[in-house]
Parts: sequence; C-alpha cells; structure tokens
Amino acid sequence: MKIPFGKYKGCDIDALASDLDYAKWMLEQDWVLQKYPELFLEVKELLQEEKEEKSKTSLDTSKNMLVSVALKSEKIEDYSQYPLSIPFLKNIDRLMLNPHVTFIIGENGSGKSTLLEALAITQGFNPEGGTVNFNFSTKDSHSNLHEYLRISKTHKLPKNGFFLRAESFYNVATAIENIGVVKSYGNKPLHQLSHGEAFLSLIQNRFGSDGLYILDEPEAALSPQRQMSVLILIDELVKMGSQFIISTHSPILLSYPNSTIYEIKKDKITKVDYEETETFAVTKDFLNNYKKMLSILLK
Repeated sequence: MKIPFGKYKGCDIDALASDLDYAKWMLEQDWVLQKYPELFLEVKELLQEEKEEKSKTSLDTSKNMLVSVALKSEKIEDYSQYPLSIPFLKNIDRLMLNPHVTFIIGENGSGKSTLLEALAITQGFNPEGGTVNFNFSTKDSHSNLHEYLRISKTHKLPKNGFFLRAESFYNVATAIENIGVVKSYGNKPLHQLSHGEAFLSLIQNRFGSDGLYILDEPEAALSPQRQMSVLILIDELVKMGSQFIISTHSPILLSYPNSTIYEIKKDKITKVDYEETETFAVTKDFLNNYKKMLSILLK
C-alpha cells in the first residue's frame, strides 16, 4: 500500500520503518483511522513488528540470573483455592524476565505482590524480606504459590541479593539490629532514620554489583524526589551487572528505560509499553486536568 499523504506520500509503508515517530503520529490522528482504515491497520502492524524485533535484539538472556517464570500447570488440580484462585494465574504464560529491570504492575489486590513473594521464596529469600541469610518470622502469612512456580535460570549466580517489601520493612530493620549487622547497612540503626531515609540507606549501603533484587512497592516510603534518587541507584547497579524485579505504582520508577513491564488486568497479565500502562495514563490525565478531575471526584 502507498501512503496517500504527508512527507512520505507515494512511498510504500516500509518507508516508515526508519521514521517510527512519524508512524506513531499517524496513529494518533483520528482522521487517519476514519479516512484510511486499511492504512491505519498496516501502520499499526508495522509498529508492532518493529517493537517485537527490537525486543528480540535488545535482550541478551545470557546476562540474566533469572530468565523466566512459569506455572507448573501439571501440578495444579484445582484453581479454586487461594493463591491459585487469583484470576490472572489461570491464564499466565511464561514470563520472560529482562536481564536488567522487570516490572510487574496492577491494581491493589491483583496478585502482583503474591507473585513477587513466591518468586523471592524460590530464590531462598525470607518471605518477610531481607537477604537469603535472614530466617526470622514475625507472622507466617505467605502463600504456597512458590511450590507451583517453574523458574528458568542461567549459570550466572548472584553475588548479592535482597527481597525488599514495604509492608514488612519494619520487621527487617528490627532483624538487622537483632543479628548485629547494622554496620553493613550504613552503620546506623534503620529505626533511627525516617522510613524513606532507611529505604535509601539500605539500597546505598547493602545493594551491590551482580545482585538479584526483588522489590515490592519500594516507593511506599519515598517522596517523588527520593524515587528519582532510587532510579539513579537502580541504573548504577544495573550497569554493575545486577537484575531487578519490581512491583510498583510509581510512574517515576516505572519509566526506567529498556525495562520490561507486565501489567495485570482482571484475569490476564500482558507485556505493555510504559505509556500504555494505567499508571502512566491515570497520572498524566490527573496532572494535566487536575481541576477538572477534582470537580468530578469531589462532587
């Protein structure tokens, strides 16, 4: 098909492969869909093919520690009991993990934290958080989902690692004091710092190169400025060979470039681009139209 308008008028669709921004612009114009529906669909297909090709070439799984997560479906006889009753688990496929940063996002109660917790347990982390050497238990509340996960790994073993979850960080801070390893965490008891300062101190002092870091909603205690600081720290650690798997509601953390994002919606978990996420869309709509949004919300 020939392009009937614009700077590529008369050219084949393939000409847009070298100008993807223009192709995206075309899809944003309502009149293109209305006047040239076949062209719209072909351009959309071209962008999808380019996206898939870029994904194949940009991810070198030999750099991973963890390559993928899947369910041992052959072990499951009943999906009606928790945690297998979580809707998206019935439709989960093999999730390929980014060698650098993988995000798992979704609404409250969607099951993302349960999945992260199970993944952390399969790697030897304490269910409440900490390193693989932490074995305390404040309350035994974790699910048995880890028993049904199939984890694919490479030969690369992590030299460092930490499972950070916001809801039980107080218990981890207490355990750090009790076992006498405060020096490794900035040489100051984390309970003497604010919640946000303690999070930052942990990442700055305890996280290192070639590490596996599983973070469950790390933004919970962080201001937007501190979230940007964490973004910088994550990038520094990625460049030192570390791999991150993160659950978050933060549009700031979620913006990390060249990451893989899986979004849980109702009964599915799918790979999406940053600007396709509800996190991005809702935040953008609110900030761009906050007065109108407030008038709707606060009637």
